[in-house]
Amino acid sequence: MSNVLLFNLTTVLFGAASVLYLGALYAKNDRIAVYGSWVCALAAVTSTAALGVRWLESYRMGIGRIPVTNLYESLVFFAWSVNLFYMAVERKYGSRTIGAFVMPIAFLTMLFAVTNDSTIQPLVPALQSYWLHAHVITCFVGYAAFAVSAGVAVMYLLKSRREREGVSGGVVGRLPESRVLDDLVYRAIVWGFPFLTAGIITGAAWANYAWGTYWSWDPKETWSLIVWLVYAVYLHARITRGWHGRRAAILSIVGFGTTLFCYLGVNLLLSGLHSYGGG
Repeated sequence: MSNVLLFNLTTVLFGAASVLYLGALYAKNDRIAVYGSWVCALAAVTSTAALGVRWLESYRMGIGRIPVTNLYESLVFFAWSVNLFYMAVERKYGSRTIGAFVMPIAFLTMLFAVTNDSTIQPLVPALQSYWLHAHVITCFVGYAAFAVSAGVAVMYLLKSRREREGVSGGVVGRLPESRVLDDLVYRAIVWGFPFLTAGIITGAAWANYAWGTYWSWDPKETWSLIVWLVYAVYLHARITRGWHGRRAAILSIVGFGTTLFCYLGVNLLLSGLHSYGGG
């Protein structure tokens, strides 16, 4: 299928962008990073086209559904979201070093995607609802924001340690100031949290449409609530307790780890209504 070829090309482009950003960081060459930005833009166009082609192909097969309903599709959509969110951050903050810590997430996601079944399969009747569109899209926009936040949090931990040691040179010295990174960790979560909240709400509405109940404590629902609580704690601690710096960065990383388990661990390892592994 042509959409799979485009997604495979996207994987190559994400890998190239990751290498370029990392190479620019270690070679201390901003020109290389500029090439990385262009590759990200090309990957955005390619992956967007791939999603559109896959959607069109589903209609040609008589299925006609949005391409975000199985593991393969959710992975490529997540990588697509991470790339777009990163490009927006790069444009706003003007720092391409962030790409060295964020784009590998998109690349590894695509590598995992290509190991999974890429065939277009119909949805069971109970899941055929427009709530699906709202639920999946809002969740993954939130996930993408959390991915960027976690990548930047790693940068913060590296940078703040060097600043405490009074070291300004080397690779870490090329990273933005720790206060800028700390602010970006926070702002990415501020952006992602409302989308996660909307994802949980629309998921509950979808569950009521499909199964007649808004909440059934399915493992996915439970872990979605845990993820929401982790980021709610982060925002509460930041706003009311003045949490910032190392503690906030670690909590961001923990939150993304929880997000990954909610997204992949629950779906692949636990049985439930959202299980990929068990069908």
